[in-house]
Formats: sequence, C-alpha cells, structure tokens
Amino acid sequence: MSKLDILVVDDDRDSAESLSDVLHLDGHRVEIAFKGEDAIKILKDRDFDMTFMDVKLPGKNGVESFLEIRKIKPETRVIMMTGYSVEQLLTQAVKNGAWGVLHKPLEMNNVLKMLRKIKPDGILIADDDPDFVQAIRDVLENNGFKVLVAKNGREAVERVCSNEIDVLILDLRMPVLNGLDTYLELKKSGHGLPTIIVTAYAREEAEALKTLRSFSVTGILTKPFDPKDLLRSIENLSKQET
Repeated sequence: MSKLDILVVDDDRDSAESLSDVLHLDGHRVEIAFKGEDAIKILKDRDFDMTFMDVKLPGKNGVESFLEIRKIKPETRVIMMTGYSVEQLLTQAVKNGAWGVLHKPLEMNNVLKMLRKIKPDGILIADDDPDFVQAIRDVLENNGFKVLVAKNGREAVERVCSNEIDVLILDLRMPVLNGLDTYLELKKSGHGLPTIIVTAYAREEAEALKTLRSFSVTGILTKPFDPKDLLRSIENLSKQET
C-alpha cells in the first residue's frame, strides 16, 4: 500500500504518540496536533489522506473542529476517536461526513484495516462539462480513487500546484485556459504529471493533439468513451509507477 500522510489530533500525548508510532511502523508519514485549533491551522495549509480526531479536546472539541475543517476542505477524511459516551456528538459528526468512528482504547489492527481501504491516488478532472465530470467522477470514486474537479484551465493549474495529484484528466476545450495551454503551463512550472487528454473534437484539435503527443502525454481518449478505457489507462499508469 502507498504511504499516507496522516494527522493525529489528541490531547492525550501518550495516546497520540502510541498511535503515531504504529502508523510510522506501517510506513506512513504522521503529524500530531494536541488541540483542535492547531489541527485547523495545519489542515488549512496542508492536505492529509486521513485525520484521526479525538472527540474530547481542550478548547474546540473534536466535532466542532471537524465541522470547521469540513467548511474549509469538504473532501477531508476524518475518523473520530472517543473513550467516552458522546453519542450525540458522534452522530453529528457522522451526519456531516466523518469517515468512521473508533473507540478507545484503540484496537490497532482495526486502525490499519481502515487505512488500507484508502486509495490515496489523487485524480484531477479538468473539464467544464458538469454531466461528463459527474459520470466520470462516479466511476472513479466507486473504484476507490480520491477525485478533485477543476472547471477551467486556470483552476486546474491552481489545484495541481496546491494538492497531491497523481493523474490529470484534461479536456482540451475549457474556458479561461484551454487544455494545451494548461498542460504547457504545468510542465513549465515543474508540475508536469501523468495526463490523460479527453476531447470530443479530435479532428478540429489535431494540431493541439500533435503537440501534446510530442510531450508524451499518457493517453488520449475521444468523447464519448467507455469508462473502462479510462480505468485501464489509470491502471497502466499504476503499473508503470510500481
């Protein structure tokens, strides 16, 4: 399994460090915060594949911190931890998208089992067609991938630069910055990454496709295409990287 970036939030230092040690031994990168306010600050600036959040924290409790984090970064995965009977708080957290609940003392095998369900591969879909985006997003998320979306080329550049993106699915016809310019800008800024080009206008965009082929883009799919072809392309990428 790939290494994950994990944030542990717990004011019990022994508990936080014990969990951190186990996660380190399993090969993950771990950061610890002892207060909800500190966790919020850290998560504003960094992305984590998973956050373990204790419910009982000084200042903002775990659920209050979680709800604030979700406003800033809705895609954040959080597992709530508790050694107390706080069912009302936990119910509120789960209703608002908490990824799971673990009860203290933690059974470490359950922690690791939960983490192994995660495929941390970040895939960015850059396309301004909401129907296409939703259809592809559903397929990818149902296959365990973490998916982000950009509605134009400029937004795609910003998302790649500020998130851990492993694969870019890039439409050629987009507002603000077209697909070719987006790809070239990312490459120029040192953020080149495996890219799958999608287009409904292969004939009209032959020149752009020729340019992109010269940069060895990962693949080119013509709309409409079978989602299985997209999954096959991503699977081939994974094989190349291992």
